[in-house]
Amino acid sequence: MTFVPANEGIAKLKPYQPGKPISELERELGMTDIVKLASNENPLGCSDKVKEAVAAELAEIGRYPDGGGFILKDQVQAQFGVAHDRITLGNGSNDLLEIFARAFVSSSDSVVYSQHAFAVYSLVTQAINAEAVEVPAKGFAHDLDAMAVAVKANTKLIFIANPNNPTGTWFEESEFDAFMQKVPANVIVVLDEAYVEYFPENFNSLKFLEDYPNLIVSRTMSKCYGLAALRVGFALASAEVTNYLNRIRQPFNVNHLAMVAAVAALKDESFIELSREVNKAGMAQLQAGFEKLGLNYVPSRANFILVDVQADPAQTFNGLLKEGVIVRPVGIANHLRVSIGTEAENAKFLAALAKVLELEAVA
Repeated sequence: MTFVPANEGIAKLKPYQPGKPISELERELGMTDIVKLASNENPLGCSDKVKEAVAAELAEIGRYPDGGGFILKDQVQAQFGVAHDRITLGNGSNDLLEIFARAFVSSSDSVVYSQHAFAVYSLVTQAINAEAVEVPAKGFAHDLDAMAVAVKANTKLIFIANPNNPTGTWFEESEFDAFMQKVPANVIVVLDEAYVEYFPENFNSLKFLEDYPNLIVSRTMSKCYGLAALRVGFALASAEVTNYLNRIRQPFNVNHLAMVAAVAALKDESFIELSREVNKAGMAQLQAGFEKLGLNYVPSRANFILVDVQADPAQTFNGLLKEGVIVRPVGIANHLRVSIGTEAENAKFLAALAKVLELEAVA
């Protein structure tokens, strides 16, 4: 049998590496008291109202979901004021990022994104064998001016994140507006807002949808809403752009229980507010701990923080694993990304970090 090689982009691709699961570390080290601060999950889990809504729909598992996602689109429209024909549903926002690239980019086109940005941007670009234009970061943040300059004649798509993962950095509305005015109207701009719910007062992206028909706003339910296991997200854009996205979206890419859970999660504003409060308190706790340990960190408006461990991040990561703490190396020299946990989880991490780095423990 003759071997048939994969498409060129796929053949060169290195798969995305998710955060290490608790169960895997339990098997490796025989531990049970493990804290996972690696995947930016909500330490509170999800709303009780979500659990009740999902439990009430378990009898529907044997049926296909509504391929049009009416109930979820209806809730998104009620909450954000965007009509059904401007909403695309995704199996998490990663699914949406791939849909965007497949809809608008060919192998002869280029995609622009920032250094130190979400790893999936480069993965979806390479998967379709498009040209990647990675723009050097400004410190740890997007350099929007440089990204606008980097747009080429063959550029079809720009990925930007606000706040950015894995650095937690952000930009303001005025900066974004100035950037959009520089981008040609035939270039799609994806504004990835996976963490926007944690500090919603800082940026209102939806008002830009009317001004810029080439804008796609991407959201996920995996972070602040606590639905990571169910995989559900949505994108907001013009009706024309959305029409193209839904031509290639799989008809049942979001399952029924995920949509039911998402509707309940969107409605439970008290849970989201509690999640914000826990996140802000945890952020302050980690920042104070880093300062006591003499470690620098990157200010963040997400539910994680990037810390300079002043050492080999891989070695520090492995040392923390032996202490029962899972964090995330992100390919930035001397830095680890740490998700915000509960007060007890944060305290365990800080104590473990002090031990691994041989620093004076945080009181």
